[in-house]
Amino acid sequence: MKSRKWVWPVVGWGIALLVLWQLAALVVLNGLVLLGLNGRWHILLLGLGYKLPFWSLLGHRLAAFGVSYFTPGPQFGGEPVQVLLVERQHGVPRSAAIAAVSLDKAVELLLNFGFLAFGVLLVLQNGLLGEAVREGTAVWTTLLLLPPTLYLWLIWRGRQPVSWLLRLVKLGRWETAVSTSETQMTTLCQQNPGALLRAIAISALTWGVMIAEFYAMASFLGLSLSLAQLIALLTAARVAFLLPLPGGLGTLEASQVWALELMGFHPAAGLGLSLLIRLRDVSLGLLGLWWMGQRLKMVWIRP
Repeated sequence: MKSRKWVWPVVGWGIALLVLWQLAALVVLNGLVLLGLNGRWHILLLGLGYKLPFWSLLGHRLAAFGVSYFTPGPQFGGEPVQVLLVERQHGVPRSAAIAAVSLDKAVELLLNFGFLAFGVLLVLQNGLLGEAVREGTAVWTTLLLLPPTLYLWLIWRGRQPVSWLLRLVKLGRWETAVSTSETQMTTLCQQNPGALLRAIAISALTWGVMIAEFYAMASFLGLSLSLAQLIALLTAARVAFLLPLPGGLGTLEASQVWALELMGFHPAAGLGLSLLIRLRDVSLGLLGLWWMGQRLKMVWIRP
C-alpha cells in the first residue's frame, strides 16, 4: 500500500499556491452559478404573479442552502425556510410560496438526476472507473429521473399527486393547503408555460457553468482531465451529496479520492479538490445561516 503520511501537506501546499486571480475566477464562476439557481426561483415566482427583489431572494436561497447543507440528509430541509421568508417578509401567500418552491425543487431534481444519468452512462461507455460501475448503476440513476418527470407531467395535466396522497392517508388539513398550491402550479404550467420552460433552460445553462467551475478547480490544482474524466469526477461528487450525511461529510472526500485513483491520479488531488468544494460550501452555508438569522429578527414567526 502506498504511504500517504505526506498527502495532507501536499494538499495544503496545493491550496495555498492558488494565486489571487485563480481564487477570483472561482468566486466569479460560483457567483454565476448562484445567480442561475436564484434566477430559476425568481422566474417561477414571476410566473405566479409575484415580483420580488432578486437580491433578497438570493439571500433567502442561501439561507435554505445553509439549513440543507448542515442537516443530515441528501441536501433537503431548507425548503420551508424559503417558504417562510417569502411569506413573512414579502407578503406572498403561503400557497403561492409553496407552489414556487415545489416547482423550483422539481426542476432542480430533474436536471440534477438527468446529469447523474448522463454521467453514469458516459463512465460506462468509456470504462473510466473499470468494474466499479456496472450496468445496474445506470438503471437506478435513470430511475431517479422518474419522480420529478412524472410529477411535472401530472401537474401540467391538472392532476394533484401530493394532494391525492395526503387525502389517501387522511391528512385533510395538509391536503387543503397543498391542493391550493398544486392548483396554482397547474395554472402556471397551462397558462404561462414559458415561465417553466425558462426555468428549465436557465437550470441547464447553470449546469454548464457548474461544469466550468469544476474544471477550473481541477485545473488550478494541476489536474489535466479530459471532458469525460471531468464529468465522471463531478458525477461521483454529486452522488456523494445524495447520501444521508450533512454536506456529504466524508463521502465527498472518499468519492474524489476513489474516482481519481481509479483514473490513475494521485489521491492528494482528490483531497485538494474536496477541500476547495468544502471551503466554498461551508462559507456559503454559514453566510446563509447568518442571513436567515438577520431576516428572522425582522418578522414574527407564526404557526
